[in-house]
Amino acid sequence: MDDTAPAEGQPQILNLWPTQFMRVRLPGAEMANPALSAVIMERNAEIDDMTVDYTADNLFTMDHPAVQWLRQCCDRAVLDYAAAAGIDYQLEWTLQGWGNVNFRGDYHNLHNHPHSWLSGTYYVNVPDQTDAETYRSDLNPASISFFDPRPQANMNAIRGDGQVDPEHRILPVGGDLLLWPAFLHHLVHPNMAEVPRISVSFNVVLKWKADYIPR
Repeated sequence: MDDTAPAEGQPQILNLWPTQFMRVRLPGAEMANPALSAVIMERNAEIDDMTVDYTADNLFTMDHPAVQWLRQCCDRAVLDYAAAAGIDYQLEWTLQGWGNVNFRGDYHNLHNHPHSWLSGTYYVNVPDQTDAETYRSDLNPASISFFDPRPQANMNAIRGDGQVDPEHRILPVGGDLLLWPAFLHHLVHPNMAEVPRISVSFNVVLKWKADYIPR
């Protein structure tokens, strides 16, 4: 609660209910990505429904140098995200991670990630879509879209109003890490290239403490 009254004649402008979103290019990705790609492709051949049955196995429990590098980077990203959000107390969490291999035509429908605080994706390989045999820009190939969590918030927006566009779309590149609130609905557009798009998605699951309860 904010009980601070503005000075007389001075409008108080608040940006209420923002949705914090983070994007960072990880240093060292060029060296780690080939090893991560090999690990994920091998697991994809061994594990049925690796992408959809994401709670069955946690990638981050692997004792592999590239996987542990990524886990440490994700933990660092969570700390940076929390600091930017103004969280000034200690958090404890676990990371639940899984690989995604999208061959030509593969995509992910609209969804969010329940039972988590944050969700994220690290991009190991994003193939050049313009080299695809079939290239349709209207499919937004290899992009990921995030949607305004407030239903119909843009219905009465006018030109120049920040509420106009309910979609935030990104074309990531290898080495990008994205982090967002787990409630945020998003979808992954199809990969149209012959080379697979490879990524690691993860959830940040808090170890619950009474300190988290808002006062």
